[in-house]
Amino acid sequence: MQLSGLISKMRTGLSMGMAQYQLPIGDKLLNMNDLVGETIQLKFNDQINCANCGKTTNKSYSQGYCYPCCQKLASCDLCIMKPETCHHHLGTCREPAWGLDNCFTPHIIYLANSSGVKVGITRKSNIPSRWIDQGAVSALPILEVDTRLKSGQIEVALKAFVNDKTNWRKMLKNEVEEIELEQVRDRLLPKVRLLADELGANTINNETLEINYPVVEYPSKISSLSFDKTPLISGVLQGIKGQYLILDVGVLNIRKFGSYNITLTY
Repeated sequence: MQLSGLISKMRTGLSMGMAQYQLPIGDKLLNMNDLVGETIQLKFNDQINCANCGKTTNKSYSQGYCYPCCQKLASCDLCIMKPETCHHHLGTCREPAWGLDNCFTPHIIYLANSSGVKVGITRKSNIPSRWIDQGAVSALPILEVDTRLKSGQIEVALKAFVNDKTNWRKMLKNEVEEIELEQVRDRLLPKVRLLADELGANTINNETLEINYPVVEYPSKISSLSFDKTPLISGVLQGIKGQYLILDVGVLNIRKFGSYNITLTY
């Protein structure tokens, strides 16, 4: 079988504790879990089209956009990576209506274990996809606020006590220690209680969510693959974790190649 078209980051879900992946390619959605253990071939067709305006671009910015769109879209602004810098209230948002729809909605501050415990934030509607995208083996929401800015402010406070980054190499090797996230939560929340109360945060008393991934063999050594260097990639799909395809010839970060025109053969 063969499918061709522009790709974007894999859509994710959770079923019976197992992460589920679908790859958007052209106008199709390909169930990638079904291909684990099979030989696949991915060929870059030397074409990139902006996910916003559709124009041909020589480089994909912010995972799928041409440079002009990257500079004008609110979803590509610095505050997306650093929510504590949200500036909508100053009247300087690139797209005020987009900001209202996306940044003034319930946001969750959470703990996750992807390569060790980390703190993060996400829109409530992005759960559990956000955690699967990060390759977290367990996750625990701890606080809920009504804006992205507030979630960023609490995250900054928590970063003084816990990491906010994932070591992607350890994540892909599955070198992840078992961590009792509820114990970490109970230790951290008192440290930010005054700020959380000031911002009107609600405490969440959920149990930790465990996440499994469709992987038959984790790599012992990480070799990163790129369509820019290797337009034709072929190998056995040994698993999927985060937004990475784990092949016997290396790992491919699908998110990085948003809006690339690809032919996938399986």
